[in-house]
Amino acid sequence: MLMENFIYSNYELILKEINDTCLKANKDPKNVKVIAICKRQPFFKIKQSIKVGITNFGENRIQDAKNRWSKIKSEKIKLSFVGPLQTNKSEDAVKYFDDIQSLDRLKLAKSLSNAQAKLKKKIKFMIQVNTGNEPQKSGIKPTEVDDFIKLCSSNYGLNICGLMCIPPANENPALHFALMHELNKRNNLRYLSMGMSNDYKTAIEFGATHIRIGSKLFGDRLEKEEI
Repeated sequence: MLMENFIYSNYELILKEINDTCLKANKDPKNVKVIAICKRQPFFKIKQSIKVGITNFGENRIQDAKNRWSKIKSEKIKLSFVGPLQTNKSEDAVKYFDDIQSLDRLKLAKSLSNAQAKLKKKIKFMIQVNTGNEPQKSGIKPTEVDDFIKLCSSNYGLNICGLMCIPPANENPALHFALMHELNKRNNLRYLSMGMSNDYKTAIEFGATHIRIGSKLFGDRLEKEEI
């Protein structure tokens, strides 16, 4: 019960901050979706978060999702894949998730297209943009986003609904969120997944529709994954 109260209090604070930020930015808080990031969070915290009314969750590893959600997935629960995805996991990704937010290369687009055809299941996709052009980070370069969207849609029939980014840790995230807003607007996409526990209010100001919250909701992560 104490943990349930802890998560409930955190969730209520997040919702209040979303409402306050949207009020200042003249935006509708109903258009901002909280995705609870499960990375290295114990199973009991996930179950408690469902009890307090959270329905959108993000996983960054396929195996964790299979182990966790095969036990408790229901129709009201929506799962987003937010981590790096190997092509040999494409079928599992399409099978278990409602959307994939880390589409970052044409080889993966082709693999996901084949998986959708095989499973006869269509899901939503967001393209991960490497806004800082960081060599160690996945994502499409901002200058290549427009062409990549066209190829994913026309060549592979993927339902590209939006963009996702993780700004460089040592830079002002507002600059990157502004770039994402322009890319999204130019391509007439519906969703913008950006902003995490430490910068989601700034992301909302620039039009984020999905914010990915982990530690601010669940507390500290475990040193390693525990299912």
